[in-house]
Amino acid sequence: MSAVYLLLLLVPTISAQTFRFGACPTPKYLDKWYEIEKLPASFARGQCIEANYSVRKDGTIRVLNSQVLGGKREFLEGTAVVPDRQEPAKLGVSFSYFTPYGPYWVLETNYTNYTIVYSCTDILRIFHVYYAWILARSPSLPPETVHYAKQLLTDKGIDISKMTPTYQSCGNI
Repeated sequence: MSAVYLLLLLVPTISAQTFRFGACPTPKYLDKWYEIEKLPASFARGQCIEANYSVRKDGTIRVLNSQVLGGKREFLEGTAVVPDRQEPAKLGVSFSYFTPYGPYWVLETNYTNYTIVYSCTDILRIFHVYYAWILARSPSLPPETVHYAKQLLTDKGIDISKMTPTYQSCGNI
């Protein structure tokens, strides 16, 4: 069967869909993200907090977090993995060989402007520790985008009453 006949057979199927030629694009979550707002985290108390993601040769994701604390930029390197390929937005992240991977769930992103991330760990089913972040590709986001992100977190039952903005004007530090 020729390609023309195949296309003619597919027209009724694709006419109700959004159609474009070529392969599907690969989402681009990698590279730099700026922290816009977060729930308190003992490991992120500085200013100008950034996260940079890149793929290592072994297929894991290198996580390089940085923050300005005491006038100098500090770095913390970790590893992220996707434990279940059926749920690629649910990653595990560890910053030490001695700690298990903690959850890092991308609740929503448009890949080019913002991402909303949540992490929650049960401690013996007695209590849980949770974090949430609003990240952006630039050091700031429009207020309506921040409001949208906070509403999404709230709609998912996440208490954001202690969420605070991250100062992002540190110059070249």
